[in-house]
Amino acid sequence: MIEVVEYDAAWPAAFARLRDTYAAALAAAGVPYVAIEHVGSTSVPGLAAKPVIDCDVVVAEQHVQAASDVLVELGFRPVGELGIPQRWAFKHPTDWPRNHTYVVVDGSLALRNHLAVRDALRADAHLRDEYALVKRRVATTAADIEEYGQGKNAMVQEILRAAGLSDDERASIDANQVPSRDEVPR
Repeated sequence: MIEVVEYDAAWPAAFARLRDTYAAALAAAGVPYVAIEHVGSTSVPGLAAKPVIDCDVVVAEQHVQAASDVLVELGFRPVGELGIPQRWAFKHPTDWPRNHTYVVVDGSLALRNHLAVRDALRADAHLRDEYALVKRRVATTAADIEEYGQGKNAMVQEILRAAGLSDDERASIDANQVPSRDEVPR
């Protein structure tokens, strides 16, 4: 079973602490960044979510390695693109709050996907509440995170459609070959 909890008003402050830490470390290393975005379900007020803060460190393509190096210096472990082009995932240090942190190329479909879902759910309470129902239902029956993701996929595609992503963009997102949990480096 996957843990999905009611929205926690402390999530924005938890993100802000991560954002400030990343921003300070990037600045100290002289690494330019475009934005540090709170994405995922914890970024949507009122939405039930897995209690994990998702952060996108958005950089120009030429700064991906430098930004990644900064996260490694903070104790993160790189785990690669994980089937999502132009989005690199990092495993947080064990003494950090639970988070999914990514270095994402500015303008990439991966970033547009994250922002589109967040912004559509923030703008449409009905869509947000419908998504919450799907998440809760799937969480109670999913055997693992892969099954959870598959169970939400049709609803995510609906959200992306509502957000204005094209058929080709949605098909590309849907076709990403995300590795199974067993294939992800630990």
